[in-house]
Amino acid sequence: MGEVIRLISVNVGKPREIGKVREKPVESAIHKTSVKGPVRVRKLNLDGDGQADLTVHGGEDKAVYAYPSEHYAYWKGKFPGRVMPWGMFGENLTTQGLMEGDVHTGDRLVIGSAEFFVTQPRLPCFKLGIKFGTNVMLKWFMESERTGFYLGVSREGQIEAGDAISLVRTNQTSVTIASIVRMAKKKSSRE
Repeated sequence: MGEVIRLISVNVGKPREIGKVREKPVESAIHKTSVKGPVRVRKLNLDGDGQADLTVHGGEDKAVYAYPSEHYAYWKGKFPGRVMPWGMFGENLTTQGLMEGDVHTGDRLVIGSAEFFVTQPRLPCFKLGIKFGTNVMLKWFMESERTGFYLGVSREGQIEAGDAISLVRTNQTSVTIASIVRMAKKKSSRE
């Protein structure tokens, strides 16, 4: 890695209606706003954040979603002219220097006074397509392998934009987030 690993932005949002599918309202907390100052990390999420569908988002293994800031340039190329503030992908933590190929399941991250563990990549759902105004976004998201990853919370605490991120490996023999995404892509191409 070699570069500075840090927290660029902390983003939170509450569930709200984002559109309709077959005339039924769709709720999501994919719309996030950057927070200035310290934010409390709880076992199941960040203060001020929420999830609309706990069957697919949230819980102990998906309490917090992290997304590399480095991916934003790629997406700005795909969506020229579109404003993309931090949190655009529904992430709680916009990071720098922490890529999917560097992060293994089970790795521990210390940010501020909180500690997290890496659990799995984010696999896109139709709500990402609604947010971007096109369902092709789901395909692009997986093909690009720019998925970000979910974190569980092993120690509650406080975090703030600008905090350093300390990566403490717990099992270097475990799979990387990028390798899980590649396996998911292969599986879906066979189906």
